Amino acid sequence: MLHIIPIPAFDDNYIWLLHHKNHAVVIDPGDAQPVIEALEKNNLKLSAILITHHHHDHIGGVAKLIEHTSARVYAPTYENFDFKHSVLAENDIIHLPEINESFRVMWLPGHTLGHIAYYNKQSLFCGDTLFSAGCGRLFEGTPEQMLQSLNRLKQLDPATKVYCTHEYTATNIAFALTLEPDNETLIARQAIVQQLRSQQLPSIPSTIALELKINPFLRCNQATIWQNSQAKSRDELAVFTAIRALRNHY
Repeated sequence: MLHIIPIPAFDDNYIWLLHHKNHAVVIDPGDAQPVIEALEKNNLKLSAILITHHHHDHIGGVAKLIEHTSARVYAPTYENFDFKHSVLAENDIIHLPEINESFRVMWLPGHTLGHIAYYNKQSLFCGDTLFSAGCGRLFEGTPEQMLQSLNRLKQLDPATKVYCTHEYTATNIAFALTLEPDNETLIARQAIVQQLRSQQLPSIPSTIALELKINPFLRCNQATIWQNSQAKSRDELAVFTAIRALRNHY
């Protein structure tokens, strides 16, 4: 049985640790020390490191982890990295026999131009592309690219669990409610998240099904969101661009 554990890092990052028996894989280790501590605590051997994009809070711990382990490193072919790694591109399949899992790669430009995600029927590790009730800032890509990437994620199995890499959910929900104040699912989710965070528990994973009901960036065709977006037209891209700009300053 695969176990998936969030390792908190920095102020609001999660490094995802996947382990089966005594083998482990980590995703986006921005800091090595909490990973090393988790491996030692659980008596695990690190077999692989998966990277979604080049931002330092996702790769800052890779060099030290390579020094301390024999882990293989996988990263997007669309970006440059200083450490030794195997490159991955759209539709590649990565096999991780130590934890008895395989993932397909999806190229999702928007947050960065080379951002990728790892997914299978059960799980999506989407880095900073999709957040619960939100999406990543556009540091390199265009609104059109990000919207296209998000619309691809909307097509995944609704039961797919969404493992993003930041604890932004409470703020994202507060913003989403400015666009859909009468969304009952969103209101209920806010109460659940407040309870989880009051106990210092993570608000994620979410699911694709839940995000389709609460995430404004996946719901740009909703009339209420358009009306509250300040967009000049109901065009999906216009609404997305408008609410992404509003979220930037929220």
